[in-house]
Amino acid sequence: MPVVASAGMTGRGVEMTRMGDRWRVTRPWPPQLRPFVHSYAGYWEAAASPYRVRLVPTGRAVVVINLGEPFAQVRRLGEASPSSQVTGSLIAGLEDGPRVCDHPGGQEAIRLELTPLGAFRLFAVPMSELTNRVVELCNVLGPETGVLVEQLAATSDWGARFDLLDLALSVRLERGPDPSPEVRHAWRLLSRAGGAIPVGRIAAEVGWSQGYLIRRFTEQIGLTPKTSARVLRFHRAMRLLTREGADLAEVTAACGFYDQAHLNREFRALAGTTPGRLAVARLAEGAVPL
Repeated sequence: MPVVASAGMTGRGVEMTRMGDRWRVTRPWPPQLRPFVHSYAGYWEAAASPYRVRLVPTGRAVVVINLGEPFAQVRRLGEASPSSQVTGSLIAGLEDGPRVCDHPGGQEAIRLELTPLGAFRLFAVPMSELTNRVVELCNVLGPETGVLVEQLAATSDWGARFDLLDLALSVRLERGPDPSPEVRHAWRLLSRAGGAIPVGRIAAEVGWSQGYLIRRFTEQIGLTPKTSARVLRFHRAMRLLTREGADLAEVTAACGFYDQAHLNREFRALAGTTPGRLAVARLAEGAVPL
């Protein structure tokens, strides 16, 4: 159950929820962040214990600001070792496959999930440069970000931490690049349909050729429209399957898969597991404990 912390301890409006050995710390984010942020929470461990999770595609970009021990390893599933090791705070672009994260224990961090267009505005780089990649936070947002991380780590008051980060995010988003209206509309169409809409219809809706739509969409979202549709369809199916009493045949039809064999193939490709195993797993923000 959520615990509403006192203002003197962690700041006004901050809620702390126990999740096993971890605490999840939240506060409503300000209106200027809401169009760009999907989730925003702090985490800290009551008891330090190593753990491993599998991250599955969600159609969102992720920022992790490490205030304690960082991940020991972050790699794509099936990759023997990452090509470059991230040692501190990180940014993960949109993914089209699963990723495994190992942590030594003692986690204290702030984690944000951004909409793709929110990430494009915040990062101010082509999102295609971050696709299927995990990079150091400072390599994208600049060396001044290191000062912010130090300030966040220097205070144990979560309300003060959120105040600092809210301001920094608001300033950067205010001066970030505007996504094109056509790409915004294309992403809105895909999202509302849960990925179950043909790319040709999207191109006709926005008034672009399919080729031009694919180029601009991939630049600003990070995945092609077709791959984005696969991820959104998978993510919708995953959410439906984890509900109590979910029926596999009904989910298959509702999400636009040809049949259950098609559903199984997509889950294997995008999550590295079966729908049944994912349905019984305890999911938390796209993470499956291993």
